[in-house]
Amino acid sequence: MLENIDSSLIDWSRAQFALTAIYHWLFVPLTLGLAVVMGIMETLYYRTGCEFWKRTARFWMKLFGINFAIGVATGLILEFEFGTNWSNYSWFVGDIFGAPLAIEGIVAFFMEATFIAVMFFGWNKVGRGFHLASTWLTGLGATISAWWILVANAWMQSPVGMVFNPDTARNEMADFLAVATSPMAVNKFCHTVLSGWVLGAIFVVGVSCWYLWRRREREFALSSIKVAAWTGLCAALLSAWTGDGSGYQVAQKQPMKLAAMEGYYDGTEGAGLVAFGILNPAKQAPDDGRDAFLFRIEIPKMLSLLAERRADAFVPGINDLLEGGYTLEDGTQALSAKEKMERGRTAIAAFADYRVAKADGRESDAQAAAATLQANMDYFGYGYIKDASELVPNVPLTFYMFRVMVILGGYFILFFAVVLFLAYRKPLAEMRWMHWVAMLTIPLGYLAGQAGWAVAECGRQPWTIQDMLPTFASVSRLEVGSVQTTFFIFLVLFTILLVAEVGIMLKAIRKGPEPQTNI
Repeated sequence: MLENIDSSLIDWSRAQFALTAIYHWLFVPLTLGLAVVMGIMETLYYRTGCEFWKRTARFWMKLFGINFAIGVATGLILEFEFGTNWSNYSWFVGDIFGAPLAIEGIVAFFMEATFIAVMFFGWNKVGRGFHLASTWLTGLGATISAWWILVANAWMQSPVGMVFNPDTARNEMADFLAVATSPMAVNKFCHTVLSGWVLGAIFVVGVSCWYLWRRREREFALSSIKVAAWTGLCAALLSAWTGDGSGYQVAQKQPMKLAAMEGYYDGTEGAGLVAFGILNPAKQAPDDGRDAFLFRIEIPKMLSLLAERRADAFVPGINDLLEGGYTLEDGTQALSAKEKMERGRTAIAAFADYRVAKADGRESDAQAAAATLQANMDYFGYGYIKDASELVPNVPLTFYMFRVMVILGGYFILFFAVVLFLAYRKPLAEMRWMHWVAMLTIPLGYLAGQAGWAVAECGRQPWTIQDMLPTFASVSRLEVGSVQTTFFIFLVLFTILLVAEVGIMLKAIRKGPEPQTNI
């Protein structure tokens, strides 16, 4: 039974998956970003025939290749963990979740593998046009790979396009197009890929400023900065726009996550968005009567605009979502958490009754149980929840990580705008303080990406699949010690890979682009 699962097994399984995902996301966004920057640079070479742009593109391709290789290793381990650590989840929804991952592996990965060979080794073996196409197709392959991974993740946030088969005890895909093109998937893909472009641009600007700081490769550095800063500014602005779309989807599909992102407990009409705030650490429960904030500055009505596109709209808080009773957009009354839990238990009991009736050959009883199951299936996951407080995610973590992401996103827009102004109007090559700002911005790019994923994944707890399957019901029955052992093995392995990648990259950066005579 689920109640016999060791809570430490759940914690260690989550920790191992989080560890792998964090390390993996150190490599993926840089791959996506460098692919665009080097593609633009080679396009300039193709159009102008200038060997300078060929030399510049080849340098950034070298760093792309180093990063790409390590990213593949961590990504493969991440996918295997679904089967090893989360086998109940894989069984329950493998027919749906496995399809995007299979397409990613068969189509996108092989596409990358094919064209990356031409990109690196085909400079003097294929025509300029074919080589340019290979460079862009390598980047497109990486982007398509991200698309299918993010489709799978978005489905976990907002499950669509499936039906539950009580005979197999599995959810089965009913509408592939609905899964692949859901609004949650489209917004998540655009926002995530654009954030990768931002990081790639930050990385190129920062590395190029290191050359300026060392008084090396001035023309190479300034040209790289201009290409990357324009790319980064466009991507950062678009990322802010897609972030708004993602916020709207969260409000519609995951209102508890939105409430946690805002430290928002009691709903109101014309709700304000917290621009800056400090949560009250003394607040331990939604209904303990303590104020949620020690200090906050709100933008009036902005949360209502974000969530419902109306300045006077009602936005439910954590307490409203737990207690229910407010009016939904369709005019019905929202169920309380306890009512959802009761309906979930009804669904689970009906499923058990269906299996018994089927086994005994009582077809009419089986059909009656199936009808009851179908009527309550939307709340199936709530049947595993023992206390309504379990439905509230970690509010401080979600609240602060959301603000880290948003504040850094605003900073990146300002950063790229300033870099472009200085590159075109001021002697950027001589502004050593700006070189340091650019270099120190590189780790902030990584921090913003990790903060965004913390909001996305921690904010939807306790669910592995929103409203359908809680985390503790998804885990494999393993010995805690084996998960702990592999956790530390992966920690050591990933750290060695990261140190090796950074070391190889630094060596390549110190060496610099190839001399013109070697082209």
